[in-house]
Amino acid sequence: MYEIKNFLNNDDIKVIDRLGAYTVIEYQRDLSVTPMEAQLAYYCNAMNVRKRQVICDLRKSDMTLQAGAMQWTVGNVNATTGVKGVGDLLGKALRGSVTGESAIKPEYTGEGILVLEPTYKHLLLIDVSQWNGSIVLDDGLFLACDASLKHRAVARSNISSAVAGNEGLFNLGIMGNGILCLESPCPKEELVEINMTDDVLKVDGNMAIAWSGSLEFTVERSGKSLVGSAASGEGLVNVYRGTGKVLLAPVINK
Repeated sequence: MYEIKNFLNNDDIKVIDRLGAYTVIEYQRDLSVTPMEAQLAYYCNAMNVRKRQVICDLRKSDMTLQAGAMQWTVGNVNATTGVKGVGDLLGKALRGSVTGESAIKPEYTGEGILVLEPTYKHLLLIDVSQWNGSIVLDDGLFLACDASLKHRAVARSNISSAVAGNEGLFNLGIMGNGILCLESPCPKEELVEINMTDDVLKVDGNMAIAWSGSLEFTVERSGKSLVGSAASGEGLVNVYRGTGKVLLAPVINK
């Protein structure tokens, strides 16, 4: 039996989103500052630069976290490596080496509360079933998800152009039905959602934070020829083809 006081009922904390087993809170003011830091804290608050945290209710779902994301737990909470055997370990190590994500993502089970480390980034809760059960993430955005969701490495369709464009060759894909939590460089209110049906999206820069697993993702010249690309001044662009949706950040701010 446990009781948590001065947390969600603190007048400095605001619940800004809820989905599934996840609650996202935001600290309205940074009260733990010194006189030397007060001016910076004041202007950070005015510009929506605030600490945010995720609270996970393990009674609703087991969790898979990015390594090092846990801050504290209370109740009957158990942590495991999430590794099912030698083959699973090798597969996760390989996926981590090509996607840049941590090879081992701990899993938490039980009937208690799990609170993640605070961050100044924006926290997005996504229902993967609304993406036809498959979503691909830009590097470094994964924070947590329901343990029932599967992870895989998704390769670019044309490896040579990815190398030329200084992009990674693989991205982390999440599959299944469940909730996913991302650390976004910009708030949900500013994200542009593009829905496509047998169409093409071209983006100059690494501005897509997530896209449907059904889309073909390549890196290509912006024009049909080298001369055309040089004339446009764009060079290589990220191209998404097919049917699905893409979430775009309005600016690159990572």
